Amino acid sequence: MENLWNDKEASGYKSDLELRVYSSNLLGRSDELVLHGGGNTSVKSEVDGEEILYVKGSGWDLATIKAEGFAPVKLSSLLDMAELEELSDTDMVAGQKRAMIDSSAPNPSVEAILHALIPFKFVDHTHADAIVTITNSVHGREHIERLYPNFLVVPYIMPGFVLAHEIYKMTREFDWESCEGIILLNHGIFTFDNSAKNSYSKMIKAVSLAENFLHKNADISFDKIEPTGFDMQEFKHKIKDIKEHKVVLKLNQTQLALNYASNPYLEEFATRGVLTPEHILRTKHQPLIVENNNLDERLEEFVEGYRDYFETFAKPNMIMLNPAPNYAVVQGFGVISIGKDEKEANIINDIVEHTMLAVMRADKLGGYESISLEDSFAMEYWELEQAKLRKK
Repeated sequence: MENLWNDKEASGYKSDLELRVYSSNLLGRSDELVLHGGGNTSVKSEVDGEEILYVKGSGWDLATIKAEGFAPVKLSSLLDMAELEELSDTDMVAGQKRAMIDSSAPNPSVEAILHALIPFKFVDHTHADAIVTITNSVHGREHIERLYPNFLVVPYIMPGFVLAHEIYKMTREFDWESCEGIILLNHGIFTFDNSAKNSYSKMIKAVSLAENFLHKNADISFDKIEPTGFDMQEFKHKIKDIKEHKVVLKLNQTQLALNYASNPYLEEFATRGVLTPEHILRTKHQPLIVENNNLDERLEEFVEGYRDYFETFAKPNMIMLNPAPNYAVVQGFGVISIGKDEKEANIINDIVEHTMLAVMRADKLGGYESISLEDSFAMEYWELEQAKLRKK
């Protein structure tokens, strides 16, 4: 992975926040690090004698974030929250908002407390493909601990307060100076330093190490495949009826997609879960699988299966999402992403492309293994997402 830091460009940025914007934009230039709003960054800086955490705000993308995209939160308030034994994510968000020194700024990232706990000025967090590909393999933890002996390795925990509190407990008597970073299994990687350049460079170095490991141990090649036929208009009509709104389809017939869709065990191969937890908000926990043109049967099975999934894990008063699939893998034909508009269809396609490549590489390492179905549901039906539905 190329290090894009330019000393001449960086010299034009004088404040901590300006440097934070610059290096955040560098991270955002690579969709192998962050994809469609993924990842977050922060910087700690003193304002009127009080230490403030400027953390990426909700709704901003690292590739285009500006100074106003960072939420300024009192560091002491975040550290106080980390010590609490219990705190709902709804209350956490409300507490973070109360601790902001500018009420017009965007809501702080749900990982603001975790950023606050890391005692360095600059903190970078990405969902780097190479890292999550390795951690989503059956021997992922072993590989990671061997590749990154000086990193804190954390098993999968739902993002938000629970994750932050767990890391608070893990690091109460921790030697941060000897720690080179944090890897969250099935989730992503943190690097940090008191220099923006060093924190960014540590990220590039760490991810490059994972990329080299995959190149040596999980390289893949594609067979030349010609797509079979499939009635896209019929598919669009039937999906539209289930979604109950207009849909835009994005067809992917790259050799990656065609090889993926031509797996002889397609049902079990392509339904093993998301690459990183936040992807489920776009893609659902699995796609529709169509084999032998059995579209009607598979659509009915998908909707019934999604209802069963909801009923298995739902708590009282939860609102079920529309049970229609958000993408489909059609045997021998390719992958179809389904959006309410072209933008959403393209975003889902991008996420699925990264997932397909990761799945095929992880299989070379012994097998792809995502988070559990229960953890997937917890993310898809996160209280913060449910709150958005209730507002609608």
